[in-house]
Amino acid sequence: MTFNLRVNVESDGSNAWPHRAEAAARAIRRHEPDVVCIQEGLYSMLRDLEPLLAEYAWVGEGRRGGREDEHCAIWYRKTKWRAEERGSFGLSETPEKLGALAWNADYPRMCTWVRLRSAEDEAFELAVFNTHLDHVSEEAQIKGMDLVKSRIGKLRRERADLPVVLAGDFNVEPGHAVVRGLERDGYVNGYSALGGKADVGRTFHDFKGGVEGEPIDYLFGSPDVAVERIEVDRGQVEGRYPSDHYPVIAVFSKIT
Repeated sequence: MTFNLRVNVESDGSNAWPHRAEAAARAIRRHEPDVVCIQEGLYSMLRDLEPLLAEYAWVGEGRRGGREDEHCAIWYRKTKWRAEERGSFGLSETPEKLGALAWNADYPRMCTWVRLRSAEDEAFELAVFNTHLDHVSEEAQIKGMDLVKSRIGKLRRERADLPVVLAGDFNVEPGHAVVRGLERDGYVNGYSALGGKADVGRTFHDFKGGVEGEPIDYLFGSPDVAVERIEVDRGQVEGRYPSDHYPVIAVFSKIT
């Protein structure tokens, strides 16, 4: 699952995070995903979710380092996976230094990743990368994703073509160079499971709901991964949208 939680903003009124924490947790639990990639999660928000998602552990840090600012945290089911390796890097010319602005981005941007080992099959590993691209600068979007792909490629070379899932709020629609570039490089777009040029509909809805529009939230697999199905969950929880983005859920399998 990829799920932009919408950062806690008091001006959201009845849609501010304190009124949605339980709804967000319930939206996650009803799909029982192995892995949940969230965006816009402040540390306090993640702590709010911990007792509501007790079956999960999470990795990540804030985009300005430590617990500062928004996290691209990755949650995983503790009974099914063990985190073997993890890290975060900034989407900038100095990726080891979080918090740097680059490429005309409006905010510092980052990517968090984790290498997971299956508890059911010790020989099976999976890497997950989770990012949130800039919403203003196309240069930052393209160069940020190029950096993410470079890091994925490095890990796969080191780990014998480890299967990878790439998740996030890319802040771009399907025709954008970021999405086309991933597809051109052999990454599997989760929405391909809908067949052909099926109308996915929007995934950002600003607490208004609805379908009309294009997605900006994505789940991709490395070339050795197949997508079995994908769903955009447009449901409410007790009459409330859990976020201003819909969660997107996909089932991937390793091609053998």
